Amino acid sequence: MASSKEIRGKIKSVENTKKITKAMEMVAASKMRKAQERMRAARPYSEKIGNIAANLAQANPEYQHAFLVKNEGAKAVGFVVVTTDKGLCGGLNTNLLRAATTKLKDLEAAGQKAEVVAIGNKGLGFMNRVGAKVVAHVTQMGDQPHIEKIIGPVKVLLDAYAEGKLSAVYLCYTRFINTMKQEPVVQQLLPLSTEGMKTAGGEHSWDYIYEPDAQTVIDELLLRYTEALVYQAVAENMASEQSARMVAMKAATDNAGTLIGELKLVYNKTRQAAITKELSEIVSGAAAVG
Repeated sequence: MASSKEIRGKIKSVENTKKITKAMEMVAASKMRKAQERMRAARPYSEKIGNIAANLAQANPEYQHAFLVKNEGAKAVGFVVVTTDKGLCGGLNTNLLRAATTKLKDLEAAGQKAEVVAIGNKGLGFMNRVGAKVVAHVTQMGDQPHIEKIIGPVKVLLDAYAEGKLSAVYLCYTRFINTMKQEPVVQQLLPLSTEGMKTAGGEHSWDYIYEPDAQTVIDELLLRYTEALVYQAVAENMASEQSARMVAMKAATDNAGTLIGELKLVYNKTRQAAITKELSEIVSGAAAVG
C-alpha cells in the first residue's frame, strides 16, 4: 500500500488539475455564448443570399455559372475540412475526421483523387499524417473567424472547380445542434443545386432589373453565396468546439472530484492502519516489559 505522504501528494496533484479544468470550463462557457451568437447571426444571411441566387439562376436559364455545372470528366475532388486549432474538446475532431476519411476512401475507390484545404490545426496535422494532398490551409484563427483569412485558401478549390479540374467540392464540419449535441457533416459544396439554395417559402419566382447585367450579378452572387457557406461552417464548428470543450471540462472536473474523494478515503484508511499498528506495538512493548 502507498504511504500517507505519497497519497497526500496525489491528492494535491488532482486538486491542482481540478482547478485547471474548472477554469477551462468557465472560459469555454463564456466563449460558447459569443460563438453561438455569431453563428446564429450568420444563418439568416446565408439563407437569404441562397434564396436570391436560386431565383436569379432560374430566371436566367440561358446563362449557367460554372458553380452550377457538373464537371463529369474531372478525376479529382476537393475537400474543405474544418476542425479546431486546439484539443481538449472530447471526440469533436475525431468524429469529423472519421466521417471525412470514410468519404475520401469511397471516392478514391471510385477512381477519384482528393485535394484538401484544411481549416484548423487538428485537420491539417491529420491530413498530413494520412498522406492526403493538402493544397492550402489556414490555422490559428482565434476565437472569431475572419472571412478574409478563410476565403484565400478555399479559393484554390473554387478556382480549380471553375476551370473544370474537380468533379465536386465537399465541405466537412461539425454542425451545432445544441450545447450537448454536435454532429459531423460532409456535404456537397459544389456543384451548387438551386433546390439546396431555396429556403421555405422560396417557391415563387421574382423579376429583377439588373445593373450592370444579369451575368455579372449572378457571378458575384454565387461566389458570395459559396463563401458564406464556408464561413457559416467555420462559425458552426467554433460554436460546437466551445460547447464540446465546456462539456468535456465539466466531466473532467467531476471525475477529479470523485478521484479526490476516493484518495482521501484511502489516505484515512492508511493513516488509521498506521495508528493501529503503533498502538499495537506500544501495548506489546508494555506487556513484554511487565
